[in-house]
Amino acid sequence: MFTDSSILITGGTGSFGRAFVKTVLDAHPRTKRLVIYSRDELKQYEMSQQFDPVRYPCLRYFIGDVRDYSRLKRALEGIDTVVHAAALKQVPAAEFNPSEFIKTNILGAQNLVDACLESDVKRVIALSTDKAAAPINLYGATKLCSDKLFTAANNIRGGRDIRFAVVRYGNVLGSRGSVVPFFLDRRQTGVLPITDPEMTRFNICLQEGVDMVLWAWQNAHGGEIFVPKIPSYRVTDLAQAIGPECEHPIVGIRPGEKLHEEMITASDSFNTVDLGPYYAILPMAAKYSVDQYCERSGCPPVAPGYAYNSGTNPHFLTVDELRHLVSREMKVSL
Repeated sequence: MFTDSSILITGGTGSFGRAFVKTVLDAHPRTKRLVIYSRDELKQYEMSQQFDPVRYPCLRYFIGDVRDYSRLKRALEGIDTVVHAAALKQVPAAEFNPSEFIKTNILGAQNLVDACLESDVKRVIALSTDKAAAPINLYGATKLCSDKLFTAANNIRGGRDIRFAVVRYGNVLGSRGSVVPFFLDRRQTGVLPITDPEMTRFNICLQEGVDMVLWAWQNAHGGEIFVPKIPSYRVTDLAQAIGPECEHPIVGIRPGEKLHEEMITASDSFNTVDLGPYYAILPMAAKYSVDQYCERSGCPPVAPGYAYNSGTNPHFLTVDELRHLVSREMKVSL
């Protein structure tokens, strides 16, 4: 799939970036060039220790920030595929530092769109989050705006051979700053704090997220927000899976948090198609016909008013399934 391709991944030293790089290197050894674009020189050095430059000569490391258009433009020379994973992501931090999140998540997205349109890039896949659907916090609002920038970029591509698409999924199990490593760290204290006993979240494993991006790269027509069909879990069940002997005090929801997450709202249902393992939310612009997309893909639209919510999702992980997933993904014994 990536034979003789040149790929750039923004935020490439994060959890997703490392998994994406490993997958591409293992499955597509003839990749021409794989550029890691990020701000942190230490993380780039650590990544170069993980991926031997002698064994993987296609790897390149490019220090830069998505806020810097000229640096992005330089990094995109000779690139044909872009995966956009760079973002500020912590919900409480966004509430107290809104301007910084706007600069990276919105203005950085616009910089990347402009730079790709002025380069020879053919495919752009941007990572989103369930918090971008009907957002109540600033982080989700910035990612919704980012999603709109990428999907709308297809309207201004003119005669260029370039397609922009977005993948939106739930919490990545074990990602940095998420609840799983927090619980694993805190279980030694004997206390795992629960924000709300009714709280639910979508769950996706890191490799599933990588596979979804690769699928979107192959199947996107341009303008879609792809959403995976994934299970939910109850935070109380996760605490039971990781620390059954621990106390689970209720501490209250943090600023900007939802009780349940959603990835497709009822308002989205009128332009959403069921693709089997994924949904595709189409832009609301007149040029994107749901009927034509369904005819081309051979897949049906969702029912009017359909909403995809972690609290009403029919598929919930059990305590045993959660314990198995955490043990496998985090390489710990529970």
